[in-house]
Amino acid sequence: MKNRGIILICCIIALLLITGSVFIVDETEQIVITQFGKVVGSPIKEPGLHVKIPIIQEVNYFPKNLMQWDGNPGQIPTLDKTYIWVDTFARWKIVDPVKFFQTVNNTVSALARLDDIIDPAVRNFITSYSLIETVRKSARELDTFEIGMMENKKYEFQSSFAIKTGREMIMKGILEQAQPKLAQFGIELVDVKIKRINYVSEVRDSVYARMIAERKQIAEKFRSEGHGEAQKITGEKERDLKQITSEAYKKAQELQGKADAEATKIYAKAFGADPAFYSFIKTLEVYNEALGKDTSIVLSTDSELFKYLKGY
Repeated sequence: MKNRGIILICCIIALLLITGSVFIVDETEQIVITQFGKVVGSPIKEPGLHVKIPIIQEVNYFPKNLMQWDGNPGQIPTLDKTYIWVDTFARWKIVDPVKFFQTVNNTVSALARLDDIIDPAVRNFITSYSLIETVRKSARELDTFEIGMMENKKYEFQSSFAIKTGREMIMKGILEQAQPKLAQFGIELVDVKIKRINYVSEVRDSVYARMIAERKQIAEKFRSEGHGEAQKITGEKERDLKQITSEAYKKAQELQGKADAEATKIYAKAFGADPAFYSFIKTLEVYNEALGKDTSIVLSTDSELFKYLKGY
């Protein structure tokens, strides 16, 4: 019984030693083994089953995949003195776990180092360029804005929005400036990007007001051009209408003149057969137009007009 107890204890101790000496490395991990706080051997980056000296040696795990860094949005003035809020992010990874362990030791401290290095680089580059350089990445024509501009101002407009560096080159410059400073910590900065750019609240209202005023100016220009085009169309319509009316009146007068001439010809032919009767009819028409029912007349025996009333 005593021997069995000793064997059992030895088995337990052996099991603990084996368990403490074996560890597994995941595909997303890399290992640094330390002995009494000092690094022992090379870092282990290959996944699989590995061994160490139990109790004496300690395994330190570090991520091998890409990790993210989100900068704190801050107010930064551009070269043209425009204050903007800039929000950036970055992707980084641990390429030298030994150096990483000896300097920052963990990811929390590493993120603090990234804050201390990337944020000043972002501020340095943003303040070195104008707002349009930070926003745009190419010299592509801004068709949306040019639609309302006058032709004689087109060149001036394009020149004011032309860029020489651009957003992509600014981001590349930030990356190149920050990377050497992070290499001493065993960190590789893979990429840096601007997540968002916005005006500060004090500037935003004035910018929106200016944009609204510009749009109103463009709209007023379109209205003015439309009103001018409408007046042109109305004028052409009035001109065509007067031309048509004039030609119609001319045609009507010609037809009426021909009709009157034909009627006169017929009347002359009809009354030419009896001139005395024609004179009598015409005189009666004059009586009808000149005399009313309440008209009083004094007749003279010498009046030619009323010669037909004599003797009645």
